[in-house]
Amino acid sequence: MDSRRRLLLRTSCAAIVAATLLVSGCSSGGSDTEDQGEKSASPDKSQGQGQGREAIGDAGAKPLEPLPRAVPEELKPYYEQKLSWRSCGVQGFECATMRAPLDYDKPDSGKDLKLAVARKKASGSGEKTGSLMVNPGGPGGSAIEYVQQAAGIGYPAQVRDRYDIVGMDPRGVARSEPVKCLDDKRMDRYTQVDQTPDDQKEKDALVKAYKDFAASCEKESGDILGHVSTVEAARDMDVLRGVLGDKKLHYVGASYGTFLGATYAGLYPQNSGRLVLDGAMDPSLSMLRVNRDQTGGFETAFQAFAKDCVRKSGCPLGSGSVEDASKRMSALFEKLDAKPARTGESRKLTESLATTGVIRAMYDEGSWPRLRDALKQAVKGDGAQLLGLADEYYERDPDGSYGNIMFANPAVNCLDLPAAFSGPEDVEKAVPDFEKASPVFGRGFAWAALNCGYWKQQPTGEPHRITAEGADPILVVGTTRDPATPYAWSQGLAAQLSPAHLLTYDGDGHTAYLRGGQCVDDKVNTYLLTGKAPSDGTKCGAGE
Repeated sequence: MDSRRRLLLRTSCAAIVAATLLVSGCSSGGSDTEDQGEKSASPDKSQGQGQGREAIGDAGAKPLEPLPRAVPEELKPYYEQKLSWRSCGVQGFECATMRAPLDYDKPDSGKDLKLAVARKKASGSGEKTGSLMVNPGGPGGSAIEYVQQAAGIGYPAQVRDRYDIVGMDPRGVARSEPVKCLDDKRMDRYTQVDQTPDDQKEKDALVKAYKDFAASCEKESGDILGHVSTVEAARDMDVLRGVLGDKKLHYVGASYGTFLGATYAGLYPQNSGRLVLDGAMDPSLSMLRVNRDQTGGFETAFQAFAKDCVRKSGCPLGSGSVEDASKRMSALFEKLDAKPARTGESRKLTESLATTGVIRAMYDEGSWPRLRDALKQAVKGDGAQLLGLADEYYERDPDGSYGNIMFANPAVNCLDLPAAFSGPEDVEKAVPDFEKASPVFGRGFAWAALNCGYWKQQPTGEPHRITAEGADPILVVGTTRDPATPYAWSQGLAAQLSPAHLLTYDGDGHTAYLRGGQCVDDKVNTYLLTGKAPSDGTKCGAGE
């Protein structure tokens, strides 16, 4: 991920396979055919205003119904609470703790959550617009870390002058009563489990790893495990909006953060202000479809990397065609599957960790030179650099400790939607479709999608459409060669949202704002400062 930590989006497979980064979950059985009612996810190449917005999901998916405009009486104590702000962390930042009900259906049960909030107040002397909430994605990415390390100083000065930049770690994430699962040593073992099983023994080992992970999360996390859904997190956002005294919520969400922001707009269209949804997800897709689409997204990104690599002297994937480079990449994975590479420490570079390292570099084309170097070393039998990339993906610190993201991630995903597969037999049927989508990553992505099949909590959500009728204009930003959130998803979300304006970045990497060039940044900044969205269908090219 880049320095702004756009994160993995939605890997339901948590740590076994960095690849499945999204695996948001749905459809309780695998299939080797196209999901009923779903179209191809290939991007619409049409030009011009109002075009390029094709619904790709299930047209029969139910719409997300908005909540009542009036705050229910039993929730007023939460909306009327006063936060006690204190100086924290980085200079100029304030932190506080907000209460929210564990269960919004039973707010008077006496069970509350403590949610961590941070902000950097607007620095300008002129008129203020209000608060700008941010979420970097995941699910499981820390909004507080994002605010303190990037958004508070990384956002343009004119935006920081007008807005209090606010981050709240969603329930179950980082500082907000985090989901807990494996200890560090067990997590190390978990990340090395073979994600492309070749025989029954390896299949059994993978299934056991998924089952043990799910059981550990249930044991260590308690009641919160059943209350970390995206809908509940969106309701927490509205409580915070009310507590901050903002009439409307202004928001920038990236990757999974777009799903969170769109959900907020669907539940509270009357409270939705200027929403930027960058690297969008399509909530109408099944988990099977989500995984298959994302498999293709990472294949597209890998081909872009390979095309760039083979043109350079000393490319570790050769100097021939992209197809040849793909075969060399697969051959390296197979070699590591048979014999993991040394790394200079007790952990070796397995196929699973190598795949994770490559996936990590697909998020930002700025990581391609580093990946080339890592692959050069891996070909020679030294896996240290690829292991380092994998560790960054998993948020494993040099001391061997892991962050919470790989626990919060499946907890949210497996609750939001039904599992893609219920057992190994379903995966085997689906593998050909996944390998067709990506000869390099397909098999691993397919097996990673099995994780939620063993989750202990029953899902509370299902695929749905979000229309947000009555909301202010919403800006959806899509990148044409985005690996983690394929461009077609931005098209699909924009087609659902009645007030959406689609801004397209023709480029590589995950998300576009603050990394895709001046054209994208200018249009997003203008929208945040004035509320005026660019014309629907506007496009920006790389370098513009």
